[in-house]
This record gives sequence, C-alpha cells and structure tokens, in this order.
Amino acid sequence: MKLIDNFLNRITMYKLVLYCLITWLVIAAVFGYLHLLPYAPEAILYSTAILLVVAWITNRLFSLVFETHANTESIYITALILALIISPPIPGSFVSILPFLIWAAIWSMASKFIFAFNKKHAFNPAALAIVITAFALNQSATWWIGTLYMLPFVIIGGFLIVRKIRRTDLLVSFFIAAIVTVIVTTNGLTNILFSLQSLFVISPIVFFATVMLTEPLTTPPARLQRILYGALVGVLFAPNIHIGSFYSTPELALVVGNILSFMLSPKHKYTLTLKSKARIATDTGEFVFASNKPVSFKPGQYLEWTLAHGRPDSRGNRRYFTIASSPTEKEIRLGVKFDANKPSTFKVNLAELPEGGTIMAGQLAGDFTLPKDPSKKLCFIAGGIGFTPFRSMIQYMLDTNEKRDVIVVYSVRKESDLAYLDLLKRANMAFGTKSVFTLSDQDSIRPDWNGHRGYVDAAMIAAEVSDYQDRMFYISGPNSLVSACKQNLIGMGVPRSHIKTDYFPGF
Repeated sequence: MKLIDNFLNRITMYKLVLYCLITWLVIAAVFGYLHLLPYAPEAILYSTAILLVVAWITNRLFSLVFETHANTESIYITALILALIISPPIPGSFVSILPFLIWAAIWSMASKFIFAFNKKHAFNPAALAIVITAFALNQSATWWIGTLYMLPFVIIGGFLIVRKIRRTDLLVSFFIAAIVTVIVTTNGLTNILFSLQSLFVISPIVFFATVMLTEPLTTPPARLQRILYGALVGVLFAPNIHIGSFYSTPELALVVGNILSFMLSPKHKYTLTLKSKARIATDTGEFVFASNKPVSFKPGQYLEWTLAHGRPDSRGNRRYFTIASSPTEKEIRLGVKFDANKPSTFKVNLAELPEGGTIMAGQLAGDFTLPKDPSKKLCFIAGGIGFTPFRSMIQYMLDTNEKRDVIVVYSVRKESDLAYLDLLKRANMAFGTKSVFTLSDQDSIRPDWNGHRGYVDAAMIAAEVSDYQDRMFYISGPNSLVSACKQNLIGMGVPRSHIKTDYFPGF
C-alpha cells in the first residue's frame, strides 16, 4: 500500500480520474477490435471525439458569457464519462447518433453554469445531461462500460480513486443500500442471487460508485451527510425501484441524490484577494487574503483553491489546503510548504501572486474539527505544514477564551522548519498548553537542542503524553507520519474512535 499511496500523493484527483477514463476507453477500443465488445475502435473514437470537441466549445462559450475560468480537466472528465456510458454508434448510425452526442455534451457543460448556485454546480454534469436528453430526445445512456470484460480494469481504477479521495463511508453506505434494496424487492432466493450477481458483474455499479458518486463538488462534506447521501442513491440505483411503469435509472438516482446533497450542504464560492504574504519557516509561506464575502467555517476545515495560470503541470490548477486562520479572524490565512527542488506550477504562481491578486476558493469541507465537549483532553500531532489546522484551532481557543487541555507534538526536519511558535507560546501562557518538538534531520540539530530527535514513535508519545489513554488524538501532516502515528497509537491501546486524521484528497 505504501507504494500505491506514494504514487497517489504525487498526482491530483483530477489527473487520476482523467487517466483512468482514458485508460478504460483505450482498453474498450482494444476489446472492440478483438470483438470482445460490440463496438468498433473507430466508433468509440468517433463518439469520444464528438463529445470532447462539443464539450470544450460549449464550456468555452459559457465561460466567456459568465466571465468565469474554465477548468480544462473537468471538461475532459465529463466528456469521457459520457463516452463511457453512451453507446458508441454501430455501422449505419454514425450520423443519426450525432444529435444525442451533441446535446448530451452541451447540456453537461451548460449544467455547470445554468444549474449553478453561487458559481458552484449542484448536479453531476454527465448525469444531469443524460436525464435531460432522456426526456427531451427519448434517448438515454446504456452504461455500456458495465460489462464483465471491463469490470477488472474498472475495479483497479476505481480502487485507486477511492483510495485517493478517502470516501469509503460513502461507498459502503451506497453498496449496502443497493444490496438491501435488491434483496427486499426481489422474490425467491434464486432470483435474489441472480439479481445480486447481475448488479455487480454486468452493471455499471462499480464505475458509477467510484467515478460519479464520489464527485467532491456534489458530495456532502460531513461524514453523516455522506452516509445518508450514499444510502439514498443506493436505494434508487437498484434496478427494481419504480413508480408504476416509471423505473429509476443510475443517472436519475444520482441527480436526486445531488438535490439532497445540495439541501444538506449548499455550496459557496469565494474570490480571495491577497493582502500580504510572508515566510514563516524554511520554504514555508503564509498568505493572508480578504474574501469577497464572509466564510463560515469550523477550525480545522479546508477549502479547494483554484489558481488560474498558463500551462499548468500534471498536478493541475487546484489544491486542497486547510484554512490556517480562525473563524474569529477577518482574513483567510493559508500556510503553504514549497518544494525547493521540484515546485509545482500552482505553487510557483502562488508564490509570485502579487498583492491585489486573486484566487478562487470553494468546496468547504472537513471533519477534522474540535470535539463539542471542551473538557475532552486533546493531543495534536503535527508533521511540517500539517500544523495549519492546529493553528486555526489554537487561535480560535485564544480568541474565544475556550480553555482546553491540549498537548502539541510537532515534528519537522530542521529547527528552521518550525512555524507559528509565537502562537504556541501564547497558548502556553493562556492555557498551559504543552508543546513537544522533535527534529528528524539528525545532522542539522545543534548541540544544545532541548527537544526530541527522530520521528514521533510510541516511546515518545508515552513519555510526553502520560495520560494518552484519556486523550483524543488529532494527527495532521504527511501521509507517512499520519499512518505511522495512527498505527503506533492503536498498538498502544488507544481506541480508533479516539484518533482523528487529517487528509486532503488533492482533487
């Protein structure tokens, strides 16, 4: 798993989904050539090309009209999803299928603007487009990717996507609801077994769940809301669900779920203007922004940040970053670690953003927040820039005079990488917050260093957090630190329910 996680950490979610979709289309074309699928390679290429071209043109036009930035990766992803669920033309139907392909592409892009609220689309673009064309043109998707030959490849790609975005709770609730619904609505054990086999072997359920259901922009941000959302879509996805002669379809199930998601968590988009920036540690900068409207959030939550720039690299123009500021502060603060060796184009352009420059933010989410009970003892374990959610929490406690029993364990490579030390000193003076520091780069440690040396391990935690059995642990930082600390705590007997980890999907 470590190799997989290292690979996933080097790629954004948009790129991962895009590469999976391209791979599946190539594999489908090969299977078509081998007559394992009923679609010729040129038919698959034809429908894919039409969808891509029309989607790109439509999105470009709407972007100009609505004066907003077009995300190229999102355009391609939507078009390729449509290519995998709308059957490619059979011989003699290349012309007759054109209206369906064109209108599906147009409506998928239009949905991002016409059916958008606060500049955030409320519906999965591909699903809504198919629903509209089904009613308007009486043509619908066949979800042809749901075949036995494609299933192994979809499972592999879907696993990578789910591993990256960490939405297991959503998928589990969806699958359980779909299975239970099939069992309840099917008569006879033989029929139930056949229906379940069909549901997972010759249906698009894996593709639907891993690629479309998990779309962050239309998914509720909170865990309980995601579970409810997944369960509702799972019930409606089951093939036997109908009202009279009207049967539910995958795309309709998702659109109905999107409505619930929007009701539970309305989406907002913010335009942030840079007020100032400063270096707060080695290769670490803090950016202070003014928002065009109030941002209501809880300490520890994150936003998706979009920085438009020319020629973005493979990591794209979007990132997920924790809000480093407290809800009590007027400005929005962002702490960013810069890679001195291989900086991404996103971070290069962020570092060069002048005062008065703007960046877009949205998709507020995250369950990495303080417990409601202020008497609960806490331990914050931070690695590097992973301290930013704790900066938000501690500043919030100081501003609201909310005294909590907190121990901070802060791990960095070098002493010069430590950030927000003044904040920790103020917390110590106000509440008696204990701060523990450890440096992992042994060669850089000065002889009179009073902190720990090496990585955070069970022995260090036991020595500095003697009452660890009574504390709630919050862990934020590189995936390697988060995973190692979590396993150490579990090995020490700390219940999993007392461990919260911070993770950004990097979509």
